[in-house]
Amino acid sequence: MKATCVFVAVLIALAAGNAAMAAEAPAGAASCSGCHAGNARVETPVPRLAGRPAADITDAMLAYKSGKQAGTIMDRIAKGFSDEEIRAIASWYATQK
Repeated sequence: MKATCVFVAVLIALAAGNAAMAAEAPAGAASCSGCHAGNARVETPVPRLAGRPAADITDAMLAYKSGKQAGTIMDRIAKGFSDEEIRAIASWYATQK
């Protein structure tokens, strides 16, 4: 019985940790998952963001925002974020696995 209680406590702690991790995402980061796969096993022409260097994501978003990089939709999406929001999203995605 004691082992079962410990097991349940560990599961609750892990679930709470995962919920806290999701809550820490900056505003706008969740919208990226509509096109950018979160699972490394999913094959898609749209690059995965999790684990990419923040500088790479920031540079790409700023290029789309300024019009230096053409896109089918990213140029329009990027214009909706401030430079600070872009940096925060990029930093958050860089820490994800």
